[in-house]
Amino acid sequence: MVFSSVIFLFFFLPLVLTLYFAVPFKYKNTILLIFSLVFYAWGEPRYVILMLLSIIMNYGYGIWIDRTDTHPNQRVAILTFAIVVNIGLLGFFKYANFLVDAINSALHTSFHLNPVPLPIGISFYTFHALSYLIDVYRKKEKAQRNLFSLSLYITFFPQLVAGPIIRYNSVAEQLSKRVFSSIQFAEGIKRFILGLSKKILIANPLGSAADTVFATPITDLSTGSAWIGIIAYTLQIYYDFSGYSDMAIGLGKMFGFEFAENFNYPYISKSISEFWRRWHISLGSWFRDYVYIPLGGSRVAQWKIYRNLFIVWALTGFWHGASWTFLAWGSYYGILIAIEKAGFDKVLSRMYPFNHVVVLLLVMIGWVFFRADNFAYATDFITSMFYSRGNEFIDSQALSLLSMNWLYLSIAIVVATPVFPKLAKLQFSNSISKVQPVFALLFYFFLFTEVILYLINSTYNPFLYFRF
Repeated sequence: MVFSSVIFLFFFLPLVLTLYFAVPFKYKNTILLIFSLVFYAWGEPRYVILMLLSIIMNYGYGIWIDRTDTHPNQRVAILTFAIVVNIGLLGFFKYANFLVDAINSALHTSFHLNPVPLPIGISFYTFHALSYLIDVYRKKEKAQRNLFSLSLYITFFPQLVAGPIIRYNSVAEQLSKRVFSSIQFAEGIKRFILGLSKKILIANPLGSAADTVFATPITDLSTGSAWIGIIAYTLQIYYDFSGYSDMAIGLGKMFGFEFAENFNYPYISKSISEFWRRWHISLGSWFRDYVYIPLGGSRVAQWKIYRNLFIVWALTGFWHGASWTFLAWGSYYGILIAIEKAGFDKVLSRMYPFNHVVVLLLVMIGWVFFRADNFAYATDFITSMFYSRGNEFIDSQALSLLSMNWLYLSIAIVVATPVFPKLAKLQFSNSISKVQPVFALLFYFFLFTEVILYLINSTYNPFLYFRF
Protein backbone atom coordinates (compact mmCIF):
# COMPACT_ATOMS: atom_id res chain seq x y z
CA MET A 1 0.00 0.00 0.00
CA VAL A 2 1.23 3.49 -0.78
CA PHE A 3 0.14 6.87 0.60
CA SER A 4 -0.68 8.11 -2.89
CA SER A 5 -3.42 5.58 -3.55
CA VAL A 6 -7.20 5.81 -3.40
CA ILE A 7 -7.34 2.81 -1.02
CA PHE A 8 -5.04 4.53 1.49
CA LEU A 9 -6.63 7.97 1.23
CA PHE A 10 -10.28 6.97 1.41
CA PHE A 11 -10.32 3.67 3.30
CA PHE A 12 -7.18 2.87 5.29
CA LEU A 13 -6.38 6.32 6.73
CA PRO A 14 -9.98 7.30 7.70
CA LEU A 15 -10.46 3.90 9.36
CA VAL A 16 -7.26 3.98 11.40
CA LEU A 17 -7.89 7.61 12.47
CA THR A 18 -11.46 6.82 13.53
CA LEU A 19 -10.46 3.83 15.65
CA TYR A 20 -7.36 5.56 17.00
CA PHE A 21 -9.27 8.51 18.43
CA ALA A 22 -12.21 6.36 19.53
CA VAL A 23 -10.21 4.27 22.03
CA PRO A 24 -8.54 5.28 25.33
CA PHE A 25 -4.83 6.16 25.23
CA LYS A 26 -3.71 2.76 26.53
CA TYR A 27 -5.08 1.10 23.38
CA LYS A 28 -3.86 3.66 20.85
CA ASN A 29 -0.47 2.01 20.31
CA THR A 30 -2.18 -1.34 19.76
CA ILE A 31 -4.40 0.19 17.06
CA LEU A 32 -1.37 1.74 15.35
CA LEU A 33 0.60 -1.52 15.54
CA ILE A 34 -2.22 -3.59 14.04
CA PHE A 35 -2.77 -1.16 11.19
CA SER A 36 0.98 -0.82 10.59
CA LEU A 37 1.24 -4.58 10.12
CA VAL A 38 -1.77 -4.54 7.79
CA PHE A 39 -0.18 -1.66 5.85
CA TYR A 40 3.03 -3.65 5.35
CA ALA A 41 1.27 -6.96 4.68
CA TRP A 42 -0.84 -5.33 1.96
CA GLY A 43 2.11 -5.48 -0.40
CA GLU A 44 4.46 -7.98 1.27
CA PRO A 45 2.40 -10.49 3.34
CA ARG A 46 5.09 -13.17 3.47
CA TYR A 47 7.75 -10.76 4.75
CA VAL A 48 5.72 -9.65 7.77
CA ILE A 49 7.04 -12.78 9.50
CA LEU A 50 10.62 -11.74 8.72
CA MET A 51 10.03 -8.27 10.16
CA LEU A 52 8.37 -9.69 13.30
CA LEU A 53 11.26 -12.11 13.83
CA SER A 54 13.67 -9.18 13.50
CA ILE A 55 11.69 -7.22 16.12
CA ILE A 56 11.56 -10.11 18.61
CA MET A 57 15.26 -10.80 18.09
CA ASN A 58 16.22 -7.16 18.69
CA TYR A 59 13.85 -6.91 21.65
CA GLY A 60 15.86 -9.70 23.28
CA TYR A 61 19.21 -8.19 22.32
CA GLY A 62 18.22 -4.84 23.84
CA ILE A 63 17.29 -6.37 27.20
CA TRP A 64 20.41 -8.54 27.12
CA ILE A 65 22.64 -5.49 26.56
CA ASP A 66 20.83 -3.59 29.30
CA ARG A 67 21.31 -6.39 31.83
CA THR A 68 25.09 -6.50 31.31
CA ASP A 69 25.46 -2.92 32.54
CA THR A 70 28.43 -3.81 34.77
CA HIS A 71 30.18 -6.04 32.23
CA PRO A 72 31.62 -3.80 29.47
CA ASN A 73 33.22 -6.64 27.51
CA GLN A 74 30.00 -8.60 27.47
CA ARG A 75 28.06 -5.55 26.28
CA VAL A 76 30.47 -5.07 23.40
CA ALA A 77 30.27 -8.73 22.46
CA ILE A 78 26.44 -8.78 22.52
CA LEU A 79 26.16 -5.57 20.52
CA THR A 80 28.68 -6.83 17.97
CA PHE A 81 26.81 -10.11 17.60
CA ALA A 82 23.47 -8.27 17.25
CA ILE A 83 24.89 -5.96 14.58
CA VAL A 84 26.34 -8.91 12.65
CA VAL A 85 23.00 -10.76 12.73
CA ASN A 86 21.03 -7.68 11.61
CA ILE A 87 23.48 -6.80 8.84
CA GLY A 88 23.58 -10.48 7.88
CA LEU A 89 19.82 -10.56 7.34
CA LEU A 90 19.93 -7.33 5.37
CA GLY A 91 22.92 -8.61 3.39
CA PHE A 92 21.27 -11.89 2.46
CA PHE A 93 18.05 -10.37 1.16
CA LYS A 94 19.62 -7.32 -0.44
CA TYR A 95 23.06 -8.39 -1.61
CA ALA A 96 23.16 -12.20 -1.97
CA ASN A 97 22.41 -12.22 -5.71
CA PHE A 98 24.83 -9.37 -6.34
CA LEU A 99 27.61 -11.13 -4.42
CA VAL A 100 27.14 -14.43 -6.27
CA ASP A 101 27.16 -12.63 -9.63
CA ALA A 102 30.30 -10.70 -8.66
CA ILE A 103 32.09 -13.92 -7.61
CA ASN A 104 31.08 -15.68 -10.82
CA SER A 105 32.28 -12.74 -12.88
CA ALA A 106 35.60 -12.38 -11.06
CA LEU A 107 36.49 -16.08 -10.72
CA HIS A 108 34.71 -17.40 -13.83
CA THR A 109 32.69 -19.77 -11.67
CA SER A 110 29.07 -20.81 -12.13
CA PHE A 111 27.56 -20.68 -8.66
CA HIS A 112 23.77 -20.46 -8.80
CA LEU A 113 21.39 -18.83 -6.37
CA ASN A 114 17.69 -18.51 -7.00
CA PRO A 115 16.73 -14.82 -7.11
CA VAL A 116 16.15 -13.49 -3.58
CA PRO A 117 13.26 -10.97 -3.56
CA LEU A 118 13.97 -7.75 -1.68
CA PRO A 119 11.54 -7.15 1.22
CA ILE A 120 10.22 -3.59 0.97
CA GLY A 121 11.67 -1.28 3.61
CA ILE A 122 14.21 -3.77 5.00
CA SER A 123 17.02 -1.19 4.81
CA PHE A 124 14.97 1.28 6.84
CA TYR A 125 13.66 -1.02 9.55
CA THR A 126 17.10 -2.64 9.95
CA PHE A 127 18.62 0.80 10.59
CA HIS A 128 15.81 1.58 13.04
CA ALA A 129 16.65 -1.61 14.95
CA LEU A 130 20.39 -0.84 14.95
CA SER A 131 19.69 2.68 16.17
CA TYR A 132 17.71 1.23 19.08
CA LEU A 133 20.44 -1.28 20.06
CA ILE A 134 23.27 1.24 19.82
CA ASP A 135 21.32 3.82 21.86
CA VAL A 136 20.74 1.20 24.56
CA TYR A 137 24.42 0.24 24.48
CA ARG A 138 25.45 3.89 24.79
CA LYS A 139 22.99 4.28 27.70
CA LYS A 140 21.08 7.02 25.91
CA GLU A 141 17.93 5.00 26.54
CA LYS A 142 16.90 2.06 28.67
CA ALA A 143 15.93 -1.14 26.88
CA GLN A 144 12.25 -1.21 25.95
CA ARG A 145 10.49 -3.83 28.10
CA ASN A 146 7.18 -3.45 26.28
CA LEU A 147 7.37 -5.55 23.11
CA PHE A 148 4.37 -3.76 21.60
CA SER A 149 6.06 -0.36 22.02
CA LEU A 150 9.28 -1.53 20.38
CA SER A 151 7.25 -3.16 17.60
CA LEU A 152 5.41 0.10 16.98
CA TYR A 153 8.68 2.05 16.83
CA ILE A 154 9.97 -0.22 14.07
CA THR A 155 6.71 -0.84 12.17
CA PHE A 156 4.90 2.52 12.47
CA PHE A 157 3.45 2.76 8.97
CA PRO A 158 4.21 6.43 8.13
CA GLN A 159 7.95 5.72 8.08
CA LEU A 160 8.09 1.95 7.66
CA VAL A 161 8.86 1.41 3.99
CA ALA A 162 10.74 4.55 2.93
CA GLY A 163 11.80 6.45 6.03
CA PRO A 164 12.75 8.90 7.30
CA ILE A 165 15.04 6.98 9.65
CA ILE A 166 13.69 7.78 13.09
CA ARG A 167 16.11 7.46 16.03
CA TYR A 168 14.75 5.49 18.95
CA ASN A 169 15.88 8.12 21.46
CA SER A 170 13.87 10.77 19.59
CA VAL A 171 10.54 8.94 19.96
CA ALA A 172 11.02 6.75 23.05
CA GLU A 173 9.09 9.13 25.29
CA GLN A 174 6.40 9.70 22.64
CA LEU A 175 5.67 5.97 22.56
CA SER A 176 4.34 6.15 26.11
CA LYS A 177 3.19 9.77 26.38
CA ARG A 178 1.88 12.06 23.67
CA VAL A 179 -0.01 15.34 23.69
CA PHE A 180 -2.82 15.69 21.14
CA SER A 181 -4.11 19.02 19.85
CA SER A 182 -6.35 20.19 17.04
CA ILE A 183 -3.59 22.57 15.90
CA GLN A 184 -1.10 19.72 15.61
CA PHE A 185 -3.66 17.59 13.75
CA ALA A 186 -4.43 20.43 11.31
CA GLU A 187 -0.71 20.97 10.73
CA GLY A 188 -0.40 17.26 10.02
CA ILE A 189 -3.16 17.37 7.40
CA LYS A 190 -1.58 20.38 5.67
CA ARG A 191 1.87 18.77 5.68
CA PHE A 192 0.44 15.52 4.32
CA ILE A 193 -1.38 17.30 1.48
CA LEU A 194 1.76 19.25 0.56
CA GLY A 195 3.80 16.04 0.46
CA LEU A 196 1.12 14.25 -1.53
CA SER A 197 1.00 17.14 -4.01
CA LYS A 198 4.78 17.11 -4.39
CA LYS A 199 4.63 13.43 -5.22
CA ILE A 200 1.58 13.35 -7.50
CA LEU A 201 1.58 16.75 -9.19
CA ILE A 202 5.33 17.27 -9.66
CA ALA A 203 7.38 14.09 -9.17
CA ASN A 204 5.15 11.80 -11.24
CA PRO A 205 4.96 13.94 -14.42
CA LEU A 206 8.70 14.66 -14.28
CA GLY A 207 9.40 10.99 -13.59
CA SER A 208 7.57 10.04 -16.75
CA ALA A 209 9.76 12.44 -18.75
CA ALA A 210 12.95 11.13 -17.10
CA ASP A 211 11.95 7.53 -17.82
CA THR A 212 11.45 8.39 -21.50
CA VAL A 213 14.96 9.83 -21.76
CA PHE A 214 16.71 7.05 -19.83
CA ALA A 215 14.93 4.44 -21.97
CA THR A 216 16.35 6.02 -25.13
CA PRO A 217 19.25 4.10 -26.72
CA ILE A 218 22.43 6.03 -26.08
CA THR A 219 23.20 6.28 -29.81
CA ASP A 220 19.90 8.14 -30.34
CA LEU A 221 20.25 10.46 -27.36
CA SER A 222 20.80 14.14 -28.12
CA THR A 223 22.54 16.51 -25.75
CA GLY A 224 19.30 18.43 -25.27
CA SER A 225 17.35 15.29 -24.36
CA ALA A 226 20.10 14.19 -21.96
CA TRP A 227 19.93 17.51 -20.09
CA ILE A 228 16.13 17.54 -19.98
CA GLY A 229 16.18 13.94 -18.71
CA ILE A 230 18.68 14.50 -15.92
CA ILE A 231 17.09 17.80 -14.84
CA ALA A 232 13.70 16.06 -14.73
CA TYR A 233 15.16 13.18 -12.70
CA THR A 234 17.01 15.57 -10.36
CA LEU A 235 13.71 17.24 -9.56
CA GLN A 236 11.70 13.99 -9.57
CA ILE A 237 13.82 12.26 -6.93
CA TYR A 238 13.71 15.34 -4.71
CA TYR A 239 9.94 15.74 -4.88
CA ASP A 240 9.35 12.00 -4.70
CA PHE A 241 11.37 11.44 -1.54
CA SER A 242 10.87 14.79 0.19
CA GLY A 243 7.16 14.42 -0.61
CA TYR A 244 7.13 11.02 1.08
CA SER A 245 8.99 12.48 4.07
CA ASP A 246 6.46 15.34 4.29
CA MET A 247 3.61 12.81 4.26
CA ALA A 248 5.31 10.74 6.97
CA ILE A 249 5.85 13.82 9.15
CA GLY A 250 2.27 14.93 8.54
CA LEU A 251 0.83 11.52 9.42
CA GLY A 252 2.99 11.44 12.53
CA LYS A 253 1.50 14.76 13.66
CA MET A 254 -2.02 13.43 13.13
CA PHE A 255 -1.27 10.65 15.61
CA GLY A 256 0.56 12.89 18.08
CA PHE A 257 4.16 12.13 17.03
CA GLU A 258 6.79 14.70 16.11
CA PHE A 259 9.44 13.58 13.61
CA ALA A 260 12.55 15.54 12.65
CA GLU A 261 12.83 17.17 9.23
CA ASN A 262 14.45 15.09 6.50
CA PHE A 263 15.01 17.71 3.77
CA ASN A 264 15.94 21.39 3.89
CA TYR A 265 16.03 22.77 0.34
CA PRO A 266 19.16 20.85 -0.71
CA TYR A 267 19.34 22.34 -4.21
CA ILE A 268 20.24 25.78 -2.87
CA SER A 269 23.47 24.41 -1.37
CA LYS A 270 26.79 26.17 -1.93
CA SER A 271 28.94 23.05 -1.37
CA ILE A 272 28.59 19.28 -1.59
CA SER A 273 29.00 19.00 2.19
CA GLU A 274 26.13 21.44 2.65
CA PHE A 275 24.04 19.48 0.15
CA TRP A 276 24.35 16.38 2.32
CA ARG A 277 23.45 18.33 5.43
CA ARG A 278 20.20 19.23 3.65
CA TRP A 279 19.42 16.01 1.71
CA HIS A 280 18.03 12.87 3.45
CA ILE A 281 19.14 14.34 6.77
CA SER A 282 18.15 11.26 8.78
CA LEU A 283 20.38 8.94 6.73
CA GLY A 284 23.34 11.32 6.72
CA SER A 285 23.16 11.85 10.47
CA TRP A 286 22.76 8.09 11.02
CA PHE A 287 26.00 7.31 9.20
CA ARG A 288 27.72 10.26 10.89
CA ASP A 289 26.77 9.21 14.44
CA TYR A 290 26.98 5.43 14.08
CA VAL A 291 29.84 4.99 11.58
CA TYR A 292 31.88 8.14 10.90
CA ILE A 293 32.33 9.34 14.50
CA PRO A 294 33.07 5.82 15.91
CA LEU A 295 35.79 5.53 13.22
CA GLY A 296 37.33 8.71 14.62
CA GLY A 297 35.50 11.29 12.54
CA SER A 298 37.61 14.36 11.90
CA ARG A 299 39.59 14.04 15.15
CA VAL A 300 42.26 11.79 13.61
CA ALA A 301 45.20 12.09 11.25
CA GLN A 302 44.41 13.65 7.88
CA TRP A 303 44.73 10.42 5.92
CA LYS A 304 42.34 8.71 8.36
CA ILE A 305 39.76 11.44 7.80
CA TYR A 306 39.80 10.60 4.09
CA ARG A 307 39.66 6.89 4.91
CA ASN A 308 36.64 7.45 7.13
CA LEU A 309 34.92 9.48 4.43
CA PHE A 310 35.47 6.79 1.80
CA ILE A 311 34.18 4.07 4.14
CA VAL A 312 31.06 6.05 5.02
CA TRP A 313 30.27 6.99 1.44
CA ALA A 314 30.93 3.55 0.04
CA LEU A 315 28.51 2.19 2.66
CA THR A 316 26.01 4.96 1.86
CA GLY A 317 26.10 4.06 -1.82
CA PHE A 318 25.84 0.33 -1.17
CA TRP A 319 23.00 0.88 1.32
CA HIS A 320 20.92 2.24 -1.54
CA GLY A 321 21.24 -0.89 -3.62
CA ALA A 322 23.27 -3.91 -4.73
CA SER A 323 24.73 -2.38 -7.86
CA TRP A 324 28.07 -1.07 -9.05
CA THR A 325 26.35 2.17 -10.05
CA PHE A 326 25.26 2.79 -6.45
CA LEU A 327 28.78 2.02 -5.23
CA ALA A 328 30.16 4.44 -7.84
CA TRP A 329 27.61 7.06 -6.76
CA GLY A 330 28.61 6.76 -3.09
CA SER A 331 32.34 6.75 -3.89
CA TYR A 332 31.83 9.80 -6.12
CA TYR A 333 30.49 11.77 -3.16
CA GLY A 334 33.26 10.45 -0.92
CA ILE A 335 35.82 11.84 -3.38
CA LEU A 336 34.03 15.18 -3.73
CA ILE A 337 33.72 15.72 0.02
CA ALA A 338 37.35 14.67 0.53
CA ILE A 339 38.39 17.28 -2.06
CA GLU A 340 36.34 19.88 -0.19
CA LYS A 341 37.97 18.86 3.09
CA ALA A 342 41.36 19.33 1.43
CA GLY A 343 40.58 23.01 0.86
CA PHE A 344 38.31 23.22 -2.19
CA ASP A 345 35.44 24.37 0.06
CA LYS A 346 37.28 27.69 0.44
CA VAL A 347 37.56 27.99 -3.33
CA LEU A 348 33.81 27.32 -3.66
CA SER A 349 32.96 29.95 -1.05
CA ARG A 350 34.79 32.58 -3.14
CA MET A 351 32.83 31.62 -6.28
CA TYR A 352 29.43 32.92 -5.06
CA PRO A 353 26.90 32.80 -6.71
CA PHE A 354 28.48 30.43 -9.25
CA ASN A 355 29.18 27.88 -6.52
CA HIS A 356 25.46 27.03 -6.64
CA VAL A 357 25.82 26.17 -10.34
CA VAL A 358 28.94 24.07 -9.72
CA VAL A 359 27.25 22.12 -6.92
CA LEU A 360 24.08 21.52 -8.98
CA LEU A 361 26.16 20.30 -11.92
CA LEU A 362 28.11 17.88 -9.71
CA VAL A 363 24.90 16.65 -8.08
CA MET A 364 23.23 16.04 -11.46
CA ILE A 365 26.24 14.05 -12.66
CA GLY A 366 25.94 11.98 -9.50
CA TRP A 367 22.23 11.36 -10.15
CA VAL A 368 23.11 9.83 -13.53
CA PHE A 369 24.92 6.98 -11.74
CA PHE A 370 22.01 6.69 -9.31
CA ARG A 371 19.41 6.43 -12.09
CA ALA A 372 21.20 4.48 -14.84
CA ASP A 373 20.69 0.72 -15.04
CA ASN A 374 24.37 0.00 -15.49
CA PHE A 375 27.76 1.66 -15.30
CA ALA A 376 28.34 1.70 -19.06
CA TYR A 377 25.07 3.51 -19.74
CA ALA A 378 25.83 6.01 -16.95
CA THR A 379 29.21 6.98 -18.43
CA ASP A 380 27.76 7.16 -21.94
CA PHE A 381 24.88 9.32 -20.69
CA ILE A 382 27.27 11.78 -19.04
CA THR A 383 29.24 11.92 -22.29
CA SER A 384 26.01 12.75 -24.15
CA MET A 385 25.41 15.67 -21.78
CA PHE A 386 28.56 17.35 -23.11
CA TYR A 387 29.04 15.79 -26.57
CA SER A 388 26.37 15.32 -29.26
CA ARG A 389 27.85 12.14 -30.84
CA GLY A 390 26.90 13.52 -34.25
CA ASN A 391 23.23 13.89 -33.27
CA GLU A 392 21.35 17.17 -33.31
CA PHE A 393 22.02 19.23 -30.20
CA ILE A 394 18.27 19.64 -29.68
CA ASP A 395 16.26 17.02 -31.57
CA SER A 396 12.52 16.42 -31.91
CA GLN A 397 12.45 14.35 -28.72
CA ALA A 398 13.99 17.19 -26.70
CA LEU A 399 11.56 19.73 -28.15
CA SER A 400 8.60 17.44 -27.49
CA LEU A 401 9.66 16.78 -23.88
CA LEU A 402 10.26 20.47 -23.27
CA SER A 403 6.89 21.51 -24.71
CA MET A 404 5.05 18.95 -22.55
CA ASN A 405 6.97 19.54 -19.32
CA TRP A 406 8.13 23.18 -19.26
CA LEU A 407 5.41 24.15 -16.79
CA TYR A 408 6.21 21.23 -14.42
CA LEU A 409 9.92 22.04 -14.65
CA SER A 410 9.32 25.74 -13.94
CA ILE A 411 7.09 25.09 -10.92
CA ALA A 412 9.47 22.43 -9.59
CA ILE A 413 12.49 24.72 -9.82
CA VAL A 414 10.73 27.57 -7.99
CA VAL A 415 9.26 25.35 -5.23
CA ALA A 416 12.69 23.74 -4.67
CA THR A 417 13.83 27.11 -3.28
CA PRO A 418 12.60 28.69 -0.02
CA VAL A 419 10.65 31.40 -1.86
CA PHE A 420 7.22 30.55 -0.45
CA PRO A 421 8.33 30.15 3.21
CA LYS A 422 9.93 33.59 2.98
CA LEU A 423 6.74 35.06 1.51
CA ALA A 424 4.72 33.45 4.30
CA LYS A 425 6.83 35.31 6.88
CA LEU A 426 6.04 38.73 5.40
CA GLN A 427 3.80 41.00 7.42
CA PHE A 428 0.49 41.83 5.70
CA SER A 429 -2.19 44.38 6.49
CA ASN A 430 -4.99 43.43 8.87
CA SER A 431 -7.52 43.06 6.06
CA ILE A 432 -5.28 40.61 4.18
CA SER A 433 -4.39 38.74 7.37
CA LYS A 434 -8.07 38.13 8.09
CA VAL A 435 -8.70 36.39 4.78
CA GLN A 436 -5.41 34.44 4.78
CA PRO A 437 -6.90 31.37 6.53
CA VAL A 438 -9.69 31.24 3.94
CA PHE A 439 -7.23 31.37 1.05
CA ALA A 440 -5.07 28.72 2.75
CA LEU A 441 -8.08 26.42 3.14
CA LEU A 442 -9.04 26.89 -0.52
CA PHE A 443 -5.41 26.31 -1.57
CA TYR A 444 -5.13 22.95 0.24
CA PHE A 445 -8.58 21.91 -0.98
CA PHE A 446 -7.51 22.75 -4.55
CA LEU A 447 -4.29 20.72 -4.19
CA PHE A 448 -6.12 17.70 -2.80
CA THR A 449 -8.74 17.87 -5.55
CA GLU A 450 -6.03 17.99 -8.22
CA VAL A 451 -4.29 15.01 -6.63
CA ILE A 452 -7.47 12.93 -6.68
CA LEU A 453 -8.17 13.83 -10.32
CA TYR A 454 -4.63 12.79 -11.23
CA LEU A 455 -4.91 9.48 -9.35
CA ILE A 456 -8.19 8.67 -11.08
CA ASN A 457 -6.79 9.36 -14.55
CA SER A 458 -3.24 8.02 -14.25
CA THR A 459 -1.54 4.70 -13.54
CA TYR A 460 2.02 6.09 -13.21
CA ASN A 461 2.65 6.27 -9.46
CA PRO A 462 6.02 4.80 -8.41
CA PHE A 463 7.88 5.59 -5.18
CA LEU A 464 11.62 5.63 -5.91
CA TYR A 465 12.81 4.88 -2.39
CA PHE A 466 10.61 1.79 -1.96
CA ARG A 467 13.32 -0.27 -3.67
CA PHE A 468 15.88 0.62 -0.99
